Amino acid sequence: MSSNGRRVGRPRAQQRAESGLAPRQELLAAAAELFTTRGYTATTTRALAERAGMRQASMYHYVGGKEDLLAELLDGTVSPSLGLARALVADTARPAEARLWELCRSDAELLCTGPHNLGTLYLLPEVAAPRFAPFREARAALKSAYTTLLSATAPGSALAPADLALRADLLFALIEGLILANRSTPAFASAAADAALRIAGVPEAGLAALRDALPTAS
Repeated sequence: MSSNGRRVGRPRAQQRAESGLAPRQELLAAAAELFTTRGYTATTTRALAERAGMRQASMYHYVGGKEDLLAELLDGTVSPSLGLARALVADTARPAEARLWELCRSDAELLCTGPHNLGTLYLLPEVAAPRFAPFREARAALKSAYTTLLSATAPGSALAPADLALRADLLFALIEGLILANRSTPAFASAAADAALRIAGVPEAGLAALRDALPTAS
């Protein structure tokens, strides 16, 4: 008890520097750090709670456990881009090349944002479990949207189905692989989109004209 009769709560364990984050966001930040540095299996719920500056029992007020945190981290690497991709696929009034470039640039920027390499989480054997089926389905839907946009471009429309699938695999792998780069600058994201459209078969002269015409280009 304090001198004025109020109960004094326990200090938060190993509190982070003041971040202004809500408790659930603190836990997600802790999970991103610990899952990518210590490993998912080696990270205990106690360690997550302590890194987030709370006690283990308090953690369960905000999340169900490690799987919930992993699922949300994975979802955050895909869902924003999937929402944009669906809107771009539907926006048939614009050239497919422009829409594909915009998706690549935005997706690259998303994947390269943040201090931790969340791409390593894709390789976890746990991600094959039924709990993470929504993430796998969203990722497949995003790749499908890339393929749809690619097939609507002038170079893509001329490809045989097998060649289109191969080109889409290469393009998607390029953008998704950027998660390893951790360079979240507009210039980097734009350069990645340029490289993706080169893979798509857009000529350099056409690419320059396309980039100059896009209001979102950096």
